[in-house]
Amino acid sequence: MSAEAELREQICLLARSMFDRGLTGGSTGNISARTDDGGLLVSPTGTSFGRLDPARLSRFDAAGRLIDGDAPTKEMPLHTAFYDTRSAAGAVVHLHACHSVALSLLPDVDPDNFLPPLTPYGIMKLGKVKLLPFFLPGDPAMGDAVRGLSGKRSAVMLANHGPVVAGKDVEAACNAIEELEDTARLALLTRGATPRALTDAEVRAVVTKFDVEWDD
Repeated sequence: MSAEAELREQICLLARSMFDRGLTGGSTGNISARTDDGGLLVSPTGTSFGRLDPARLSRFDAAGRLIDGDAPTKEMPLHTAFYDTRSAAGAVVHLHACHSVALSLLPDVDPDNFLPPLTPYGIMKLGKVKLLPFFLPGDPAMGDAVRGLSGKRSAVMLANHGPVVAGKDVEAACNAIEELEDTARLALLTRGATPRALTDAEVRAVVTKFDVEWDD
């Protein structure tokens, strides 16, 4: 099996796993990954993560031209913004994950650091998550907002919509976005109970030990 065929299978396997566990439902969510020749494989528009067909993934060449497969997700500007501003990005995942969306609806979250520091793993895998305002689905302005971050964030939360994460490869991106959703769930479960979050010193220790991107 070629490297691209393996990547196609991996995209569909990971997407199905997230769908089966309720991390995104219906025909929501989209996923993309870099190919060895600098192109992209992208989930098609209107498709379910539970039923992606490896042979029908949208295939772009290195110049950004669609050369094979079905029409891509309408959120392509969001994906390309991450690839264009983060040279290490090998994959991008966007979900409509329930707990992170719920957290984005609350009035007192920090837009510059959306997730509270409840465990080291959210910090290790995501750094600071930027909460972006509401945009209409498919609005190219979402991509403009990501470009405005100048590559400083690997993860953003679209208010009232869902998280988007870039990773070095498709497995890393999926693992990170699951950590984002898990941390949001913990934040909601402990809300109002004054949980003991990590201290600033503990956060700094995690950032230093694991070489996390962390702009103060």
